[in-house]
Amino acid sequence: MQSSLWNEDPEIAELIDKETARQQDVLRLIPSENYASKAVMEATGSILTNKYSEGYAGKRYYNGQENIDAIERIAIKRAKDLFGAEHANVQPYSGSPANLATYFALMKPGDCMVSMALPHGGHLTHGWPITASGTFFKSYQYGVRESDGRIDMDQVEQLAKEHHPKIIVCGASAYPRIIDFAAFKQIADEVGAKLMVDMAHIAGLVAGGAHPSPLPYADVVTTTTHKTLRGPRGGLILCRKDLKKDIDRAVFPCMQGGPHNHTTAAIAVALKEAATDEFKAYAHQIVDNAKVLASRLMEHGFNLISGGTDNHLMLIDLTNKDIAGKVAATALERAGIVCNANSVPFDKRGPFDPSGIRIGTPAITSRGMGKDEMLRLADWIDQIIQKPEDEALAQKIRADVKALCTAFPAPGF
Repeated sequence: MQSSLWNEDPEIAELIDKETARQQDVLRLIPSENYASKAVMEATGSILTNKYSEGYAGKRYYNGQENIDAIERIAIKRAKDLFGAEHANVQPYSGSPANLATYFALMKPGDCMVSMALPHGGHLTHGWPITASGTFFKSYQYGVRESDGRIDMDQVEQLAKEHHPKIIVCGASAYPRIIDFAAFKQIADEVGAKLMVDMAHIAGLVAGGAHPSPLPYADVVTTTTHKTLRGPRGGLILCRKDLKKDIDRAVFPCMQGGPHNHTTAAIAVALKEAATDEFKAYAHQIVDNAKVLASRLMEHGFNLISGGTDNHLMLIDLTNKDIAGKVAATALERAGIVCNANSVPFDKRGPFDPSGIRIGTPAITSRGMGKDEMLRLADWIDQIIQKPEDEALAQKIRADVKALCTAFPAPGF
């Protein structure tokens, strides 16, 4: 296949090879990125991409579905077994359509939700005004306390009692602490709302027992299938059985046409991998690594939002280091350390020039790195942030980073 691609389109083949080298030779700290296994990538690149399969297993609009139906049923069973769900829909193209499908299943346009504000760690698809969710539905948004960076549950309760939403949404893209799903459920029950949890970032931690599961509390749980779950770029919805009909109709035909069968197969493979003892150890190592990295960074004087982390990521306010987030992220990338600039709660800078960076440990943990490597990494980050314009320092650290990456080969290559 690689030879065929080089023969057919050498321009694209060359860029893929360059990206392969980049992913091998740098430390990838973006919390939403990871390394899928070779088996997952083989399923993603399989001939299943050739088949159209509108509908659900046993109820398709096209013939020739016996193998596709079997694959989808396997993926559904594995999702239900892994997370303890009553129903699973494995067809969403990604996390964003999974969220929007859930909104359409549980609300009508104009209805309201209570959800986490983007600048405080929420996600665009949780009702932010410029998105489809913010266009079709009203969103009243809570944040974190300025005093400690933790979710302000008093504000959640106040908004819920004031607006009586159809849905309360929890889950985040830049929140480093364990979410109290039971507290959210109690508030949702008090106002007659459904509780939706977007666990896209922590799905692998939940699967591995390294983070409490939202399933006992939530009416609907959505997730991507990559990130900490190490699958393909797809989506998944888990729900109570009484919501099965509404959720399935919202995915198809409301939101989507034919599912991406190659992705469904890869999701099934990833779910099988996530059920192993090896994956459970991996999930716990992600958290252990994050805590070690966070502790060392704080020793270097970095201001971590909430004072640390309970999960796979940390959010760093660089105001006290007198450097902007984008400048820091660019300087770190020159040294082979790839993260992303990120707004922090109560940020005095704009979203396109934020005060912080967001870093995480899923991808580097997939490479087998542990405590010693986290300590070295924190020291490198500190050196670069102190001298972001020092090109000689950046190239020295980049060489050290490449040597470390060679010692811990990326999986799946």
